[in-house]
Amino acid sequence: MGIPGILSRGATWVSTFFDHQPHSGTTMTRRVDVVLAATTVVLAFLGVVMVYSATRDKLRLAGDNSHYFLTRQGMFVVLGVVAMVILAIADYHWLEHASVALYGLMVLSLLSMFVIGSSQLGATRWLQLGPLQLQPSAFASLILIVVVAGYCARRPDGLERNDIIKILALAIVPILLVVKQPDLGSGIVMSIILLVMLVVAGIPNRYLLLLIFLVILGVIAVVHLGLLQQYQVQRITGFLNQNGQQSYNLAQSKAAIGSGGFWGTGLFQGSQTNLSYVPEQQTDFIFSAVGEQLGFVGAASVLALLGLIAWRLLHSAQSARDPFGRLLATGVFTLIAFSVFENAGMTMGIMPIAGIPLPFLSYGGSATLAFFSGIGMVLSVHLRHQR
Repeated sequence: MGIPGILSRGATWVSTFFDHQPHSGTTMTRRVDVVLAATTVVLAFLGVVMVYSATRDKLRLAGDNSHYFLTRQGMFVVLGVVAMVILAIADYHWLEHASVALYGLMVLSLLSMFVIGSSQLGATRWLQLGPLQLQPSAFASLILIVVVAGYCARRPDGLERNDIIKILALAIVPILLVVKQPDLGSGIVMSIILLVMLVVAGIPNRYLLLLIFLVILGVIAVVHLGLLQQYQVQRITGFLNQNGQQSYNLAQSKAAIGSGGFWGTGLFQGSQTNLSYVPEQQTDFIFSAVGEQLGFVGAASVLALLGLIAWRLLHSAQSARDPFGRLLATGVFTLIAFSVFENAGMTMGIMPIAGIPLPFLSYGGSATLAFFSGIGMVLSVHLRHQR
């Protein structure tokens, strides 16, 4: 491209970032999806409380600072709100212009995992940046959404065979790198997002059926050829045999949710949570803490708030002023809706355990920032849907 080309591309990004902003503060406030923004923040701060409730006694018994997860998750939420506000104010079209650079950064960061990444629990998913850890796979889904939306938006008349091949080639690289870490859950989420976005972009039915058939064949091949780790296979198939030896996590999670009854045992109460019977309860199994302490009423309320977020995301997708905005909102909707369905489902035994966080409630800085960033992108789409 050369230095002049790079400078020209940079000027285009800066211009797009600052152009087309609402000129009146009153107009801007009126167009903001207050329901989406407020519900997201409320859920996130509820998540901070639930993370604290799930870790307080465990840390105290170990002689550690009982506020460790509380302060860190609170900081992550504050940073997430800042990211959401910045992305909401910025014109979302800058993402389309920056999609190539974002894709390259995503691939490089995923590749770096195998060189300088740090490992935990048998997985290499984190980059150590001083006192902070960054999980690139948490942001890979968002960048994939931007890349696919940008490509499909330039094909307003629908996708042809060559377009589909190019999109699949772009998507398969980060998906395979994520699965190799191994992070099978994020790979599954990225695949679902890709499939839904292709449908919305107008993939012909014959290619859609062929793609679904190839995915089924690929899953069968991966399982039978031994390309997955043994524990991954056991996690996926464990919900089919919930009395097996590999269902300990699931059994404890179901016991926690069941013990909550209708009204729950009370915040910071409950033997399953306080005695740490449920492994990784502050991350993958945070919903079991909600079910035990807040009961059916609290769990249903949390799911209702998450459903409200999903509805507002879908509404923004339907009212977007251009294909890029529509696909952007569709991708974020799929990311959050599927993550909720999978996470809540796996804690109750109706979905495989795939290690997918519950949006805005599970502990984790990268996931929290990624989900807030996705909401910010959709708020930007909604803010400009009438322009």
